[in-house]
Amino acid sequence: MNIDRIPAAWVPVCALSDILPNTGVCALINGAQVAVFHLADGDGGVFAIDNFDPGSQASVLSRGLIGNLGDRIVVASPIYKHHFDLRTGECLEIPANSVNAFATRVEDGHVWVAV
Repeated sequence: MNIDRIPAAWVPVCALSDILPNTGVCALINGAQVAVFHLADGDGGVFAIDNFDPGSQASVLSRGLIGNLGDRIVVASPIYKHHFDLRTGECLEIPANSVNAFATRVEDGHVWVAV
C-alpha cells in the first residue's frame, strides 16, 4: 500500500484518450492486473491501484464507480461496494483489505505507471 516507494520502472499503459473520463481500465503490467483511473473533474489526473479486490477475491476494481467521500477520491468495488482510496489504496471499510497504489504520470498524452 506504500505509494512512496521508489519505482523500479515506468511502464507505458495507453493513451489518456483511451480511458473515458471518470472511468477506469485494467492494464496487465509485468503479469499483474492494475486498475488505472482517469478523473476529468475536480482533482483531475490519473490514478492506479491493484485491480484485485481482496474482499470479493475478484479482479474487478477497474470496473468500480469513482466518487469521493469527504476529501478522499475513491472507487467503490462493484461487488461489496467497499471504497478504495485512489491515492493510497486504503480500503476505508476494512483497512486490512487495502491494495497497492502506484505513481502515475501523463506524458505526451500517454499514461505511465511506476511499478
